[in-house]
Amino acid sequence: MTSDRRITDDQRLLDLEHSEEWKQRAAWRVMKFQAEFVEGFDVLEAADLGDAVCVYGSARTVVDSEEYKLGVDLGRKLGEAGFSVITGGGPGAMEAANRGAYDAGVKSVGLGIELPFEQGINEFVDIELDFKYFFVRKVMFLKYSCGFCALPGGFGTMDELFEALTLEQTGKVGKFPIALIGTDYWGGLVEWLRASMLGDGKISTKDLDLLLVTDDLDEAVAHMQQSRSAQSSARS
Repeated sequence: MTSDRRITDDQRLLDLEHSEEWKQRAAWRVMKFQAEFVEGFDVLEAADLGDAVCVYGSARTVVDSEEYKLGVDLGRKLGEAGFSVITGGGPGAMEAANRGAYDAGVKSVGLGIELPFEQGINEFVDIELDFKYFFVRKVMFLKYSCGFCALPGGFGTMDELFEALTLEQTGKVGKFPIALIGTDYWGGLVEWLRASMLGDGKISTKDLDLLLVTDDLDEAVAHMQQSRSAQSSARS
């Protein structure tokens, strides 16, 4: 039985099955990394995004759901507060946030990723980039945003969330506000962090303070604004 899943560039890089191919073309692969970085920096510098917030969430969020509406409202409120909005450019929650930003008349950015199955960039993106490598894409998310809002999501959202947390915890980024939208969805995770990680001494209390968990979109946007104000004061 044949598969409709394509072999992607990052699979060729990481999968042991393709290790011999990698050895034979290692220098060329490194040039491809460089090309992705150069294109990403060129496009996003030229876009002059100003203050931007990354919104993450599930590609599986259904268009007529309350979660989708929440994403649209979040994107719109961020736009009305003067933020550009960056997402992974896909469907679901990402589309919703881009749609809200588009409706608010601010820059709506989609940083897509090559996957073994087709996904594509949603129609509410006006600045589009497609990446082959997750690690290059992650650099662009963090380089060009001043905060991060997470709608309900799956493994990809968790990956992006914990990378941002780790970078802030270790001082690799400055003040980087993180808001988790949906107390019912995220509350169990935060309680586990408190009971297990904090309880066992693997993190500190101040690490948990890096997370705002809320159902109030205005509170989430205000959290982004407070950090923007603090950063502006530090620069002046």
